[in-house]
Amino acid sequence: MFSTAFLDLPALQGASGTVTLPGSKSISNRVLLLSALCQGTTVVHDLLDSDDTRVMLAALRQLGCGVEVQGTTVTITGLGGRAWPTEAIEFFMGNAGTAMRPLTAALAVQGGDFTLKGVPRMHERPIGDLVDALRELGCAIDYLGNEGYPPLRVRQPALQLDKPIPVRGDVSSQFLTALLMALPLAAQDRAITIEVVGELISKPYIEITLNLLARYGIAVERQGWERFVIPAGSRYQSPGTIHVEADASSASYFIALGAIAHGKGIRIQGVGADSIQGDIRFMDAAAQMGAKITSGPNWLEIQRGAWPLKGITLDCNHIPDAAMTLAVMALYADGPTTLRNIASWRVKETDRIVAMAAESRKLGATVEEGPDWITIHPLPAGKWQRASIHTYDDHRVAMCFSLAAFNADLVPVRIEDPKCVAKTFPDYFEALFSVAHTEAANIPVICIDGPTASGKGTLASRVAAQLGYHYLDSGALYRVTAYAALQAGLTLEAADEAKIAQLARSLPVRFEGEQVLLSNVDVTDAIRSEQGGMNASKVSVLPAVRDALIDLQHSFQRLPGLLADGRDMGTVIFPNAPLKVFLTASAAQRAERRHKQLISKGFSANIDSLRADLEARDARDMSRSVAPLKPAQDALQLDNSSLSIEASVDQVLNWWQGRQVFGA
Repeated sequence: MFSTAFLDLPALQGASGTVTLPGSKSISNRVLLLSALCQGTTVVHDLLDSDDTRVMLAALRQLGCGVEVQGTTVTITGLGGRAWPTEAIEFFMGNAGTAMRPLTAALAVQGGDFTLKGVPRMHERPIGDLVDALRELGCAIDYLGNEGYPPLRVRQPALQLDKPIPVRGDVSSQFLTALLMALPLAAQDRAITIEVVGELISKPYIEITLNLLARYGIAVERQGWERFVIPAGSRYQSPGTIHVEADASSASYFIALGAIAHGKGIRIQGVGADSIQGDIRFMDAAAQMGAKITSGPNWLEIQRGAWPLKGITLDCNHIPDAAMTLAVMALYADGPTTLRNIASWRVKETDRIVAMAAESRKLGATVEEGPDWITIHPLPAGKWQRASIHTYDDHRVAMCFSLAAFNADLVPVRIEDPKCVAKTFPDYFEALFSVAHTEAANIPVICIDGPTASGKGTLASRVAAQLGYHYLDSGALYRVTAYAALQAGLTLEAADEAKIAQLARSLPVRFEGEQVLLSNVDVTDAIRSEQGGMNASKVSVLPAVRDALIDLQHSFQRLPGLLADGRDMGTVIFPNAPLKVFLTASAAQRAERRHKQLISKGFSANIDSLRADLEARDARDMSRSVAPLKPAQDALQLDNSSLSIEASVDQVLNWWQGRQVFGA
């Protein structure tokens, strides 16, 4: 997961490949709570690992449920047949509506001394209609802040179940879901009726709830969409094992990707047209806009069809969350797209109508909005603008606007706070980059060159971490090549040049921060010795070895960008890099740094010898006939002799920001 302050998406030109989706958030949190209400154990497979599910799991542990997590498989030992806790408990629910609403209802029906709080935005999301319905049946719930909003305190109820319980259906389907999941706890002696007041929105989410309740032994009688009857004698029964479907709303981003991007199409694993999730009907809306979609058991395939896409007018009651993706698809259409019946957007992680309108306008689009609708006009070629997309701590805003990077004008898009996708799809951007492609010229590269022991590696790896970019330590490539050659019994002389070059072409090396892995074996310490450096200098003067390593170095230029350090990154390997830095420090300062480094690792070292070696190596590197050490003509020079690493990082980032201009 990208945890950077922002993530710059370069201009993306196409997409092809397969994506495996994480489990559904809606199903995951429902299944967790239902399993907690059963007697015995339930093994849940393919559970979504996200912020929202972690919130629910933490709450279940607080209640006394047994929770064992092994990857995406979770075993829940339920509370059925056991006493619930009598001590006061405070639950932190983050911004997880799928946890807050049903847990509030279950706790209120069961009774106790419970407090439920969340992040500030959770305290702005209405819960009054659910509380009113629960109070109607005798539950004791107090507001601890603003009337109608969390935080809440739940006390012992005096249940009155002799009349239908009214609940509004036109604000959020989660209120009805919460009651449907909680009331079987009180239905042992009599049937309980729920009556929906107003038009029920998001009906497909209620269908998910009813389907899962049936899996847990609760056969709710649905009378149209106005009345729901929980039969007398209802008791939760564990299904033993249950599998969580992949998230259909997460599929919407990749369905849209297949519809807008050049390529051989996108295959989505984990969900198919027969899904129990209402959001799977997003594929019908995408097809209306022009996407070519085929499906089978647990998979979808999407290809670009009509182009530009077709503007549509759609009632989105059945796909309230996934419909957000249509708003970005609309930017690629032949006319305006109007999404109606989306009032629920107003009370989600943010006011999504406002958010989608504001961020679309940053890109250059014309947008109209109303109480429960939005109209987005397309952006033709020549009209796209660079934009920094504010994400409002809303995962769907971040994922939707990532699709704007496929624009006709090849302008990059900045996504602020990319880690907000952790709510439902922590690895979303990794999944996107695994199938997206673009010309190498569009993938940004920052080069940091300089002499030995100038601090290139530390500086480059830290800047890479700040930007979420890949990291290439080219000096380490030469060190690893020398190491691998010696391990293979070769000499580091011209006589073995061809064999060393052949070995170098397929060197299985990767970098994790400042750690160097060769065939997944950590060789960092082995190659960082002074002898390792001298060996690297020996192989670096062999032209065939240098040629062999050029393609390997180029292969590190992957989405979303690259930080490359070495001695010829800006002059030879990436001459077109938009930012080149030549890092220097005095020989005395570099010798002192290297001396401290070696001593800290338990190696003996003489500072005078180190300085002499560094000066000799500088002379050799600067005078060699192939790729001599020198600043690129357009490099910015940075002398860090008296700078902290933090100051050096800030300087490079400031230079980079100056060249990456995004609209506010």
